[in-house]
Amino acid sequence: MNLDTFYYILAGVLVVVGMVGTVLPALPGLPLVFAGMMLASWVSGFEKVGWVVLVILGVLTVLSMGVDFVATAMGAKRVGASKLAIVGSIIGTFAGLAFGPIGVFIGPFVGALAGELIHTRQLGQATKVGVGTWVGIVAGTVLKLGLAFAMVGLFAFAWFF
Repeated sequence: MNLDTFYYILAGVLVVVGMVGTVLPALPGLPLVFAGMMLASWVSGFEKVGWVVLVILGVLTVLSMGVDFVATAMGAKRVGASKLAIVGSIIGTFAGLAFGPIGVFIGPFVGALAGELIHTRQLGQATKVGVGTWVGIVAGTVLKLGLAFAMVGLFAFAWFF
Protein backbone atom coordinates (compact mmCIF):
# COMPACT_ATOMS: atom_id res chain seq x y z
CA MET A 1 0.00 0.00 0.00
CA ASN A 2 1.23 3.44 -0.96
CA LEU A 3 2.00 5.80 1.93
CA ASP A 4 -0.34 8.44 0.45
CA THR A 5 -3.16 5.90 0.45
CA PHE A 6 -2.48 5.19 4.12
CA TYR A 7 -2.64 8.91 4.90
CA TYR A 8 -5.90 9.31 2.99
CA ILE A 9 -7.40 6.38 4.90
CA LEU A 10 -6.17 7.88 8.18
CA ALA A 11 -7.69 11.23 7.20
CA GLY A 12 -11.02 9.53 6.47
CA VAL A 13 -10.93 7.72 9.81
CA LEU A 14 -10.23 11.00 11.61
CA VAL A 15 -13.21 12.64 9.91
CA VAL A 16 -15.55 9.74 10.73
CA VAL A 17 -14.40 9.53 14.35
CA GLY A 18 -14.74 13.30 14.58
CA MET A 19 -18.32 13.15 13.31
CA VAL A 20 -19.10 10.59 16.01
CA GLY A 21 -17.33 12.87 18.48
CA THR A 22 -19.78 15.67 17.80
CA VAL A 23 -22.35 13.57 19.67
CA LEU A 24 -20.09 11.83 22.20
CA PRO A 25 -18.59 14.36 24.59
CA ALA A 26 -15.49 12.26 25.30
CA LEU A 27 -14.14 12.84 21.78
CA PRO A 28 -12.98 16.19 20.42
CA GLY A 29 -15.34 15.96 17.44
CA LEU A 30 -14.71 18.89 15.14
CA PRO A 31 -10.99 19.20 15.92
CA LEU A 32 -10.65 15.59 14.70
CA VAL A 33 -12.70 16.39 11.58
CA PHE A 34 -10.44 19.38 10.93
CA ALA A 35 -7.30 17.29 11.52
CA GLY A 36 -8.49 14.72 8.97
CA MET A 37 -9.21 17.42 6.41
CA MET A 38 -5.85 19.07 7.06
CA LEU A 39 -4.09 15.72 6.62
CA ALA A 40 -5.88 15.04 3.32
CA SER A 41 -5.02 18.54 2.11
CA TRP A 42 -1.39 18.08 3.10
CA VAL A 43 -1.15 14.72 1.30
CA SER A 44 -2.50 16.32 -1.88
CA GLY A 45 0.10 19.08 -1.58
CA PHE A 46 -2.63 21.63 -0.81
CA GLU A 47 -3.53 21.58 -4.51
CA LYS A 48 -7.17 20.54 -4.09
CA VAL A 49 -7.95 22.48 -0.91
CA GLY A 50 -6.11 25.74 -0.40
CA TRP A 51 -5.31 27.91 2.56
CA VAL A 52 -8.47 30.05 2.32
CA VAL A 53 -10.73 27.03 2.77
CA LEU A 54 -8.50 25.64 5.52
CA VAL A 55 -8.64 28.95 7.41
CA ILE A 56 -12.45 28.95 7.15
CA LEU A 57 -12.53 25.35 8.38
CA GLY A 58 -10.21 26.30 11.26
CA VAL A 59 -12.47 29.18 12.27
CA LEU A 60 -15.49 26.86 12.20
CA THR A 61 -13.57 24.41 14.38
CA VAL A 62 -12.74 27.07 16.96
CA LEU A 63 -16.34 28.27 16.85
CA SER A 64 -17.58 24.74 17.53
CA MET A 65 -15.47 24.47 20.65
CA GLY A 66 -17.30 27.42 22.17
CA VAL A 67 -20.74 26.16 21.13
CA ASP A 68 -20.81 23.46 23.82
CA PHE A 69 -20.07 25.81 26.65
CA VAL A 70 -22.33 28.60 25.46
CA ALA A 71 -25.31 26.35 24.67
CA THR A 72 -25.12 24.49 27.99
CA ALA A 73 -24.64 27.70 29.97
CA MET A 74 -27.51 29.44 28.16
CA GLY A 75 -29.83 26.48 28.71
CA ALA A 76 -28.94 26.36 32.38
CA LYS A 77 -29.01 30.12 32.88
CA ARG A 78 -32.48 30.49 31.33
CA VAL A 79 -33.92 28.31 34.07
CA GLY A 80 -31.86 29.74 36.93
CA ALA A 81 -29.37 26.92 37.44
CA SER A 82 -26.87 27.13 40.26
CA LYS A 83 -23.16 26.52 39.81
CA LEU A 84 -23.64 23.13 41.47
CA ALA A 85 -26.16 22.20 38.77
CA ILE A 86 -23.72 23.12 36.02
CA VAL A 87 -20.92 21.15 37.69
CA GLY A 88 -23.36 18.27 38.14
CA SER A 89 -24.25 18.31 34.45
CA ILE A 90 -20.55 18.12 33.51
CA ILE A 91 -19.98 15.22 35.92
CA GLY A 92 -23.17 13.56 34.70
CA THR A 93 -22.02 13.86 31.10
CA PHE A 94 -18.79 12.01 31.78
CA ALA A 95 -20.45 9.47 34.09
CA GLY A 96 -23.05 8.83 31.40
CA LEU A 97 -20.33 7.65 29.02
CA ALA A 98 -20.12 4.43 31.03
CA PHE A 99 -23.72 3.68 30.08
CA GLY A 100 -23.39 4.11 26.32
CA PRO A 101 -25.50 6.35 24.10
CA ILE A 102 -28.43 6.44 26.53
CA GLY A 103 -26.14 7.52 29.35
CA VAL A 104 -24.72 10.33 27.23
CA PHE A 105 -28.18 11.85 26.94
CA ILE A 106 -29.46 11.06 30.45
CA GLY A 107 -26.24 11.77 32.38
CA PRO A 108 -26.27 15.59 32.03
CA PHE A 109 -29.91 15.75 33.12
CA VAL A 110 -29.31 13.57 36.17
CA GLY A 111 -26.15 15.48 37.08
CA ALA A 112 -27.83 18.89 36.80
CA LEU A 113 -30.84 17.61 38.74
CA ALA A 114 -28.62 16.28 41.52
CA GLY A 115 -26.53 19.46 41.67
CA GLU A 116 -29.61 21.67 41.89
CA LEU A 117 -31.21 19.38 44.50
CA ILE A 118 -28.12 19.74 46.65
CA HIS A 119 -28.25 23.51 46.19
CA THR A 120 -31.97 24.26 46.61
CA ARG A 121 -33.50 21.04 47.96
CA GLN A 122 -36.56 21.76 45.78
CA LEU A 123 -37.49 18.98 43.36
CA GLY A 124 -39.54 21.24 41.06
CA GLN A 125 -36.72 23.74 40.56
CA ALA A 126 -34.16 20.95 40.24
CA THR A 127 -36.23 19.23 37.53
CA LYS A 128 -36.62 22.51 35.67
CA VAL A 129 -32.87 23.08 35.80
CA GLY A 130 -32.13 19.51 34.71
CA VAL A 131 -34.40 19.84 31.68
CA GLY A 132 -33.05 23.31 30.81
CA THR A 133 -29.46 22.13 31.00
CA TRP A 134 -30.25 19.05 28.94
CA VAL A 135 -32.00 21.16 26.28
CA GLY A 136 -28.91 23.38 26.13
CA ILE A 137 -26.66 20.37 25.63
CA VAL A 138 -28.91 18.94 22.92
CA ALA A 139 -29.03 22.34 21.18
CA GLY A 140 -25.23 22.52 21.33
CA THR A 141 -24.94 19.04 19.84
CA VAL A 142 -27.31 19.94 17.02
CA LEU A 143 -25.32 23.10 16.31
CA LYS A 144 -22.05 21.14 16.30
CA LEU A 145 -23.52 18.58 13.92
CA GLY A 146 -24.59 21.40 11.63
CA LEU A 147 -21.08 22.84 11.74
CA ALA A 148 -19.59 19.39 11.08
CA PHE A 149 -21.74 18.85 8.00
CA ALA A 150 -20.99 22.39 6.81
CA MET A 151 -17.27 21.69 7.17
CA VAL A 152 -17.50 18.40 5.30
CA GLY A 153 -19.58 20.04 2.58
CA LEU A 154 -17.16 22.95 2.20
CA PHE A 155 -14.19 20.59 2.09
CA ALA A 156 -15.87 18.32 -0.47
CA PHE A 157 -16.81 21.32 -2.63
CA ALA A 158 -13.24 22.63 -2.53
CA TRP A 159 -11.81 19.15 -3.20
CA PHE A 160 -13.96 18.35 -6.23
CA PHE A 161 -14.50 21.81 -7.71
